[in-house]
Amino acid sequence: VERDNLAWREHNRRLARKTTAFSKQRSWMEKQVWLSLAYYHFCLPHLSLREELPTPEPTRGNGSPRKWRPVTPAMAAGMTDHIWTTAELLGFRVPAPFLNTLETIKHLFPALDDAHHVN
Repeated sequence: VERDNLAWREHNRRLARKTTAFSKQRSWMEKQVWLSLAYYHFCLPHLSLREELPTPEPTRGNGSPRKWRPVTPAMAAGMTDHIWTTAELLGFRVPAPFLNTLETIKHLFPALDDAHHVN
């Protein structure tokens, strides 16, 4: 759990203990959390998910041939076939049919007021 918390604090400065990037309103905090979650799953390749290439690919420079294919969690889950750029993530339009299903799965995401907080 602590390692997971560290990863989220590194990707989202609003979760860090001492920062000037704090959120004054909860809605801005939620937006930042969703954005960092999407970036983590679609744009950031994970070393433990990489796939070995059948034959090493040459690099553009004079470096050693590439033996591994970088993979994001979304690629590993079959949700996409490539690593997204930040521009691609920010420009993605959520399909209307999915937005209509949000009301039916709302119970899976409790409101922050309902979540248990430890002081």
